[in-house]
Amino acid sequence: MSRPLRVFVLVLTASGLAQAKPPGPKVFCETYPDAPACAGGEVACTTCHTAPPARNAYGTAIEKNLAPGKSRPLSDADYAAALPAALRAAEALDADGDGFGNLDEIRAGTDPASAQSTPKQKECGDLGSAPGHSWNVCGYDERYAYRKVMLDFCGRSPSVDEEATFQKSSARRTDLHAALAACLKTEHWRGKGGAVWNLAAPKIKPLQSIKAGADAGPVPLADYEDDFALFTWTQIDNHDARDLLQAKYFVSATVPTATAPTSYATFDRSAVEDAQARPGRGTFQTIDADQRAGMITLRWFRVVNTMFTPVPRTTAAQAYRAYLGLDIALLQGLQEGTTNEPIDYDAKGVRAAGCIGCHKTLDPLAYPFSRYEALDRDAKTGTVYRSQYRPDRMDRFVDTDGPRITQVPEQGSIFGKPVQNLVEWAKVAAESDAFAQKLVLDYWRLLLGEDPRPSDAAEYAKLWTRLKTDNAYGIEKMLHDLVDTEAYGVP
Repeated sequence: MSRPLRVFVLVLTASGLAQAKPPGPKVFCETYPDAPACAGGEVACTTCHTAPPARNAYGTAIEKNLAPGKSRPLSDADYAAALPAALRAAEALDADGDGFGNLDEIRAGTDPASAQSTPKQKECGDLGSAPGHSWNVCGYDERYAYRKVMLDFCGRSPSVDEEATFQKSSARRTDLHAALAACLKTEHWRGKGGAVWNLAAPKIKPLQSIKAGADAGPVPLADYEDDFALFTWTQIDNHDARDLLQAKYFVSATVPTATAPTSYATFDRSAVEDAQARPGRGTFQTIDADQRAGMITLRWFRVVNTMFTPVPRTTAAQAYRAYLGLDIALLQGLQEGTTNEPIDYDAKGVRAAGCIGCHKTLDPLAYPFSRYEALDRDAKTGTVYRSQYRPDRMDRFVDTDGPRITQVPEQGSIFGKPVQNLVEWAKVAAESDAFAQKLVLDYWRLLLGEDPRPSDAAEYAKLWTRLKTDNAYGIEKMLHDLVDTEAYGVP
């Protein structure tokens, strides 16, 4: 499987250490521009690796011919110059021993490192229908897609009458989309605790023990209901999904009853107004509109990720992973170029040989988060701080982290672009290809149960490209496109 997000190939040094090589995916796709795996822009690290830095069979075949005799580690320039020849040298080999050469697999969109993934196609002929179902397994089958839509989006199978009516229809594709439109309004899909609501859980990371508000835990610090409500709002009714990272408003969700489904409504209050409207420990939002950036400035996100940390690296890494699909722990999203970063403001050893490669990207990502207070009591002095945006926040860490901590800038960078603050950071993120790719990937995984395969790369790329353009970041429009794909509609 492959997901065409921004990720980075690794090269093992002679000592067995790994070094991130950002040019790798780009060079691969320059060498094989027509490869299905390159339809989304760049290939995944799993093309050459199992879990970085371990190489798979195909990566091992490439390594054997990668600048032999040159001392390790290779510079980015030497690596990029040597990689095309190493790729060409491995083309005629059969890395996974499945009887198909590596080049044949690259051209076919299958995995040259997996014997279970081969270019051999089914001969349809008499096998065009699945036994017992009369489904067309060699092409898009509206009847199969209809049943899947009803299960995925309505949460139930079609009734006997519904299925009979659909089978008799002369406009099945139109009826399929009508069924989808109806299902998108159901409590199963958009309600509190529904499919979309639950899709947010890995991003929000709910923990009942510190929940505030209704059903509060023993140590109420913040209420994640606001997070789930905002997430769901941005995903329904073709609202602009970029508001995940750009919303200046909040969203409330009603508790559904037997006669009334969940309803959502936006509201806007200052921190003082919200404290008055929703008094209680951790129950209200504390960031005023000018400093808001959607999900990543909500109180819960700050509490569970930043806590007392002066340089919120965990917070930045979670935002990068949850909303852009880039996991720095897997060496994804590392930036090219040389800067003086990271600067070890908090004496954490980030310039050590085994750390600097990731922190060169991570620390500038984290600086814009550094002025957002999360927990509001100084552990040493007991001084109470309001959990809010504070330009002077670094001053309170001098006793624990040293005087240099006050030099941590609010300015940072994302995707190599300088930003002045977190609001700018979020805007760059929301306009990026990675953001659109992650939105589509979340729904692909939800509905298909796996990442896009290499053979799906063109359909996947079309989905996220249209999400940014024709569909104007409307998730429901994108879902209508998704159910039309072969990946969804071929049994």
